[in-house]
Amino acid sequence: MRKIRNLCIILGDQLNNDSLIWQHFDPDQDIAWMAEVYEESTQPISSKIRTVLFLAAMRHFAKQLEKQDVTVCYLNISLQLKSFAEALQKTLTEFQPQAVYCVLPGDCRIKQQIGDFCQTQSLKLQWLDDQHFFSTPEEFTHWLASKKQSRMEYWYRYLRKTRNILVDSKQQPLEGKWNFDKDNRKSFSKQGPPPTDSPITFHQDSIVKSVISDINQYLPDLPGQLTHFNWPINRKQARQALNDFIENRLPFFGDYQDAMWTNQAWLYHSLLSSSLNLKLLNPREVITLAETAYHQGKAPINAVEGFIRQILGWREYIRGLYWANANKWLNFNFFHTEKPLPDFYWTGKTNMTCLQESINQVLNQGYGHHIQRLMVTGLFALIWGSKPIAVHQWYLAMYVDAVAWVEIPNTIGMSQFADGGIVGSKPYIASGAYIDRMSNYCRHCPYNPKQAQGDTACPFTTLYWHFVNQHKAWLAKHPRLAMQVKNWENKPKAIQKQIILRAKWLNKNIDQV
Repeated sequence: MRKIRNLCIILGDQLNNDSLIWQHFDPDQDIAWMAEVYEESTQPISSKIRTVLFLAAMRHFAKQLEKQDVTVCYLNISLQLKSFAEALQKTLTEFQPQAVYCVLPGDCRIKQQIGDFCQTQSLKLQWLDDQHFFSTPEEFTHWLASKKQSRMEYWYRYLRKTRNILVDSKQQPLEGKWNFDKDNRKSFSKQGPPPTDSPITFHQDSIVKSVISDINQYLPDLPGQLTHFNWPINRKQARQALNDFIENRLPFFGDYQDAMWTNQAWLYHSLLSSSLNLKLLNPREVITLAETAYHQGKAPINAVEGFIRQILGWREYIRGLYWANANKWLNFNFFHTEKPLPDFYWTGKTNMTCLQESINQVLNQGYGHHIQRLMVTGLFALIWGSKPIAVHQWYLAMYVDAVAWVEIPNTIGMSQFADGGIVGSKPYIASGAYIDRMSNYCRHCPYNPKQAQGDTACPFTTLYWHFVNQHKAWLAKHPRLAMQVKNWENKPKAIQKQIILRAKWLNKNIDQV
């Protein structure tokens, strides 16, 4: 057994060279520790494409560290270690550290596992701040304490001012507005999206190929496909993806960030969230490049502000809320819903074009943009009555950018409103008319978004009205949703009855729809 000073844990979403862990690292006394363990792909479950991304990025980072003469203790999936505790126990048979160092994980579950192990082994454990973000959980909690109600917009403005982003010398917003969201809701014409270059393509190197081989051998039953893997797995590729977005898609991002189109997975979106969440990119460099594009006249303010708001505003806000409610999220169930997700979430086999497009995209590429997540897959799960934790488990499993701190509040809170209003002020409910307005999906669908009853009724529209009826007592008291209850009550009783009957039929036959 070799005595060392510190065992420095590098988790799969901590692949950055500017981490605090390296300020404490002495290559003559310390070891960098990385592990691929079964539970991180099976409990909770992770799709094949998401697992490949994490493991390939980890192996690339380990290789980079070794080139920098860092000793890396890397435990491969082929060792078939079940958990972090088992992997750490194996490591202790080889190394005897004086202490364990780790940057704050993005998942309180992992923090608990590592903490419990070190306690049982009487190992000193030092948690380090995660400096990847603009703010700390403590700063957010302090800001939140002075607010009667938390809302992202005010946190966003606070960060714009204190970090001097898109503001003038008097800390006022450039071009006179903090938020250009009203300019960012355009749908495409009948001709479809304006042409743009496809996102950059990455060659599958030997590391990616070896990970795919390992997944097929050791984790063959994970959901999803591995036929379209094209995600950055190291910093060089992440920078290429960033430059590609700024140059080719940012100018149109603002106008069409909410729009959807058949057979168009990427449109004008950045595709950078997985690189940010693995910390292959730093949010500061991403925002700086976007600001520069604005100042150079290469992208309009509505595109740049909308993009920066996703990173500086929403990303930082969601992380703050995650840690402020860390141990509560998975127990939230405001509407007391208990249904499992329909099977088509795992297979993509449905006749509803919007869900077919959005889900198959996730199964094949591990990706969907925010409106597909919120107003297609998330909306259906909400009005269908799925149990929030089941929705969370699907989102965490299937999206390549899913890490607990960002996925849980977005799904449990914003998408499903299971938190009762912590993340957002209202549940995002809508009929098929919204999807028809923001996409061409309904043109290719056997169901009519304008109909709520009958054999050709859009399930979204039927279930939307059924949801309003089920929760009308609460909705009627909501200042932004009370009108929807009035619209329901203004429907003839015969129509109401037909809608309720159609909803009951859907309840028994959803996987035939």
